[in-house]
Amino acid sequence: MQGLLALYTASPLEYAACMYRRRSTDGIVGMFADIAGRYDLMNTLMSFGMDKRWRKRVVRLARLFPGAAMLDVGAGTGRITLEAARSCPGARIVALDITPEMMAIGRRITPPWVSWDLGGALRLPFPDRSFDAVTSGFMVRNVPDASLSFSEQLRVLKPGGTVVCLDAGPLGQGMLEPLARFHLERIIPWLGAVVTGHAQAYRYLPDSTKAFMDAERTASLMRETGFVEVGFERYMLGAIFIVHGRRPLS
Repeated sequence: MQGLLALYTASPLEYAACMYRRRSTDGIVGMFADIAGRYDLMNTLMSFGMDKRWRKRVVRLARLFPGAAMLDVGAGTGRITLEAARSCPGARIVALDITPEMMAIGRRITPPWVSWDLGGALRLPFPDRSFDAVTSGFMVRNVPDASLSFSEQLRVLKPGGTVVCLDAGPLGQGMLEPLARFHLERIIPWLGAVVTGHAQAYRYLPDSTKAFMDAERTASLMRETGFVEVGFERYMLGAIFIVHGRRPLS
């Protein structure tokens, strides 16, 4: 009863955050399975084509080199994975996701030497110190425990290895903030309904974005987890950000 009363008296943002934390993994998997075929098209439409630039920046920050081992967590349809394979064909790249329908698309577009594994971000199926870089794109926002996700990424990184997280969070303030909010809360759900036929999935996007951490808080969480040299970059009024850091050498 107290829990229900707390939800009843909560602000809209607090309510969204609570419901966001209570989402089930099965529900997330089912949602991404439903929209897999149009996922990349929607990302391009929602970002006005800037998603490609963000993925290139993620791979650049990963500091790949010939022979490097990279893990793309929550790889989805493999767009970051593909960018990494193109930019450093001498690297050993592993893509991990929990949605077979998304992975099926990723396997088709990535080179055959890229390894695809089915698994979740909260219990990575790899030994300690396995990778020189770990990347993720719009993944951490969708896990129930961001701290545990970063801890697992830290565990599988080699000392000195790099983590790069591309994600979306609450809008910052500015003259264009009302327009950006209208795009997020009105245009995107409408586009989702028209393009994918699954409006609910794209109503979830603004809710999860508003309930997630911003760039500063994500960077702070990474430092608390144990990463060093943590920095971040913000795009689209702060709604999109890239946070990066390294595992200490010692």
